[in-house]
Amino acid sequence: MDLFSLQNSTALVTGGTRGIGQQMAIALAEAGSDIVLVQRDPTNHTTKHQIESLGRKATIYDADLSSRESVSALTPRILADGHDINILVNCAGIQRRHPSHEFPDEDWDAVLQTNLTTIFTLCRDVGRYMLTRPADDPQQRGTIINVASLVSFQGGLTVPAYAAAKGGVAQLTKALSNEWAARGVRVNAIAPGYVATEMNTALLRDETRAKSILDRIPAGRWASPEDFKGVTVFLAGRASAYVSGSVVVVDGGWMGR
Repeated sequence: MDLFSLQNSTALVTGGTRGIGQQMAIALAEAGSDIVLVQRDPTNHTTKHQIESLGRKATIYDADLSSRESVSALTPRILADGHDINILVNCAGIQRRHPSHEFPDEDWDAVLQTNLTTIFTLCRDVGRYMLTRPADDPQQRGTIINVASLVSFQGGLTVPAYAAAKGGVAQLTKALSNEWAARGVRVNAIAPGYVATEMNTALLRDETRAKSILDRIPAGRWASPEDFKGVTVFLAGRASAYVSGSVVVVDGGWMGR
């Protein structure tokens, strides 16, 4: 079980107030990691309290991930406070749905900034620190987990900005891995299938579309946020020491059909 232990580690997690990101943060804490949570609303202590109930430390930093300036200032603040970040989980994201021929520029810009540019900025800034951080094993200086999507592979419907951003996340993950794996920083992504979260409320309310999606999932159900706990711990620790540049699909079999 030592392969899955995250004792003496600190993880920076975005999108940890609800849904998949919240369960990822809790899973890392259950495995022994302290957590730095990045939130728009610093008064939301739900995840923080759950982490602390596990005997781990939880620290909240406020940031607007739709703002380039806010994101650029974030990592220097965290490092200046002495947090030794060796795990980065980029889970925060937004969704905008419009027919492609009517898709507004402002929604395109918001989705690309939050779902792709912010991920690059955090990977760059935290990755720069990881590449030089002291480590007992120089081949295990840090690990980055990005959250991709099925639309990293498929185009989706009425989500051109989201598909473009998540396709970019998959390729960014591979590009960073190419440069950093030999230097002890592994970069991977998790591509969730259809998950029963607030982001998919519109799909869940469309009975015809929701049924067509369910009929194609071999597992016979939509995912729950808890389905992403195990893969997160695996990618964060020594169990995946030779895994880098991968996009791990967690979809109940959707892509295999």
